[in-house]
Amino acid sequence: MHLRELRTAGHAPSLAAALLHFDVSFMAWVLLGALGAYIGEDLGLSASAKGLMVAVPLLSAAAFRVALGLLGDRYGPRRVGLYSMGFVVIALLAGWQLATSYATVLGVGVLLGVAGASFAIALPLAGRHYPPERQGLAMGIAGAGNSGTVLTTLFAPRLAEAYGWHAVFGLALIPVLLVWGAFALLAKEPPAPASPVKPRDLRNILREPDAWRLCGLYAVTFGTFVGLASFLPIFFRDQYGISKVDAATLVAVGAALGSLLRPLGGYLADRAGGTTVLTGVYGIGAALLLFTSALPALAATATAFILAMGTFGIGNGAVFQLVGVRYRERIGVLTGLVGAAGGLGGFFLPTILGVVKDALGSFGPGLGAIAVAAAVALITTMRPSTVALAGARA
Repeated sequence: MHLRELRTAGHAPSLAAALLHFDVSFMAWVLLGALGAYIGEDLGLSASAKGLMVAVPLLSAAAFRVALGLLGDRYGPRRVGLYSMGFVVIALLAGWQLATSYATVLGVGVLLGVAGASFAIALPLAGRHYPPERQGLAMGIAGAGNSGTVLTTLFAPRLAEAYGWHAVFGLALIPVLLVWGAFALLAKEPPAPASPVKPRDLRNILREPDAWRLCGLYAVTFGTFVGLASFLPIFFRDQYGISKVDAATLVAVGAALGSLLRPLGGYLADRAGGTTVLTGVYGIGAALLLFTSALPALAATATAFILAMGTFGIGNGAVFQLVGVRYRERIGVLTGLVGAAGGLGGFFLPTILGVVKDALGSFGPGLGAIAVAAAVALITTMRPSTVALAGARA
């Protein structure tokens, strides 16, 4: 469909507000990943310690996404989104002024999880303003806020070189405060769901096989995307010895590709079905990750990772087309739940790579394990119960 049609099918200012909220929140969320090489060098951290450091915000976001999903359903995504950005400001202030040891850095990582939970705000804000046949594209556009990872990986290392890594947290306050104001002006509360989900309803939702399937699919697509965006600056620095800035630049290219292709994933899923698109995503992604596990030359590895991040970016859009179609009336809590699964997937990727590197002396086996996870997801998409998601309504 043309973008002009999208403007008339729903509420375009809210879609723009959702994109901005998601973008600047993701920018803050992955700061520890972008600055990991600097912090690790400053604090003398091992590979596993660095892996845990960049993984903590991803794990924290998993819990906050469920909470914000429930709150957004009950009080509205606009209202909850305004409060959540206040917590992001607190996290950045703590990183700027208080993060002087490994323990305090981990504490900042926990607070940054609120930024990662913006997912549970931006997507319902966008999705509820649009009809079912426009869900994939609308939520894909809002979800392109993944591009915040590009801004962070591209600029944070350069700012750290000039001003030190602590100052980067302070400088990040500027765009966060500007978007906070823009969000307040542009966002409009969408129509409330007919039956807002209550915390006790989570038990019923978790009894539904489709909810678990969607969580598993997103744990692999988004988990791989954000896990790579967080850990690859450390990987390229440690494995190939390139500069911190060059390592971050390579990751920024992959993050940009994955973010730009997310709306395409939603669009293709609208046309061909989410499970069809995901079958291709997991097949290509597994092959690319298996290739990187051999740790070939830098140029080949960088190319494979960039293509993999783009591929899983398409998968992110496809999964949320399925969420919008299958759970339109419960999209807020499902967004939080499925987003939490994505955060968990992102947590395990850098943790596995760091632990395996310390235990076996190589990143290769860890990358091989992640390729196997993508292959398992590929098999899952071929099962009739998963294929049926594309035509479901709830």
